[in-house]
Amino acid sequence: MTDSTSTWPANDPGTWRHLPASSRPVDPDRVQDLLAKEWERFTTWSSGSGEHNKRAAETLPLGVTSSFQHWDPYPISIESARGAWLTDVDGNKLLDLSMGFGAMLVGHLNPVVVEHVTEALNDTGTLFVTPSPQATEVSERFKRRFGLDMLRFTNSGTESLMYAIRSARAYTGRKAIVKIEGGYHGGYDGLQVSVKPDLEDIGPADNPTPQVPFDVEAGTVYVVAYNDLGQLERVLQEHGSEIAALVVEPVIENLSIVVPDEGYLAGVRKACDEHGVVLIFDEVKTGLTAGYAGAAQRLGVQPDLITLAKSIGGGLPLAAFGGKREVMEVVVDGRMAHFGTYNGNPLVMAAAKAVDEICTQEALDGAEAINDRAMEAMDAIIAEYELPAQTVGLGVKGCVTWSTTPVRNYRDYKATNFGLAELSWLWGVNRNILTPPGLDEQWLVSLAHTDEDMALLVDDFRQLAQALRA
Repeated sequence: MTDSTSTWPANDPGTWRHLPASSRPVDPDRVQDLLAKEWERFTTWSSGSGEHNKRAAETLPLGVTSSFQHWDPYPISIESARGAWLTDVDGNKLLDLSMGFGAMLVGHLNPVVVEHVTEALNDTGTLFVTPSPQATEVSERFKRRFGLDMLRFTNSGTESLMYAIRSARAYTGRKAIVKIEGGYHGGYDGLQVSVKPDLEDIGPADNPTPQVPFDVEAGTVYVVAYNDLGQLERVLQEHGSEIAALVVEPVIENLSIVVPDEGYLAGVRKACDEHGVVLIFDEVKTGLTAGYAGAAQRLGVQPDLITLAKSIGGGLPLAAFGGKREVMEVVVDGRMAHFGTYNGNPLVMAAAKAVDEICTQEALDGAEAINDRAMEAMDAIIAEYELPAQTVGLGVKGCVTWSTTPVRNYRDYKATNFGLAELSWLWGVNRNILTPPGLDEQWLVSLAHTDEDMALLVDDFRQLAQALRA
């Protein structure tokens, strides 16, 4: 679905963005009043999570295993999961619309994944640290599905991005990289530049200043706005001879969902070709959640390298990087050495094979149709209550962005209504619907979700709309 108005650049036809035809402001005092009541409500049903967080914080910084998991006063602690549902330490059942940012695309404890992994545990083994037919078969499956000439397995998205950049440097003989302002690509130093920086630290919108955290040794990193070919072409014109790679999510998924303008990615491909720059698509969060063969094939632009993780592993730690043979040859001839004890181990290969079998075109199309129906229902609520909001989506992911104008880049994202975003998230949590703890993430319709499950989200959104207009 494309924008409902022609005053803005059209979004890529492979993506979803629906702007409201009309809207009315929401009283900010009403938002703050509702937020106060919802935070008070939160503590009435989640005391077990509060106690667990106190215990966990004695050994785990913030009481969590990854910093994004924390929120004040404490996050919800989950004891078990099955299908599309979670059970917390208080025994509450929560609809999981986070699904591990896509890692649980096939659902929690998917029986096919469980069967394949159990067979590996019982009959195959967990780790050989040698070549194996299991890794070869999965690499062949991924080559066919994602259109990769060659690939290597890793254990995380961070690893895959690190090695993709090192491959690009070895291939081009250059060091510098370009990244998108506001974009997140894991923990590799060079990609920690300008990840959701404060506006006062990053200069003018048309000529961004890279923001480098103190703990980071970034190297040379140039930053450009998403959906701005002019900025990219200027940087490449001035510095192209030193730039090895451009790293970009084809659809940004750490700022809710920011979709490309029609023709933008093709323009990026052309600019990189003109300057001999390796184009890296970070598909750690898109991947299979964008469709059968990922975002690159859905949107019709082929990068030089693609990084994958999350959705390909069925809940086990699996990632990969790969692409054109001429670039991946740097691993073959030793220009770039790639190591990893756990790479392609038979346990995760069993899960990956299961995911490849489960995620048929029909299955993914079915989940996307459920997502589309939910967004259409939420569009109707936005229209009925004239909310200053829009739905944005890609594949099986969707979000409500609290803005009446397109969010096309990081600066646009920073202008959205974060008070409404926090209220919308917390409203859902208090009604047993768990989405990621940021104000900038998206829900995910897994293969385990149903229309009835998503109706809970839609009904929750209607109740919020009614409360805002009461």
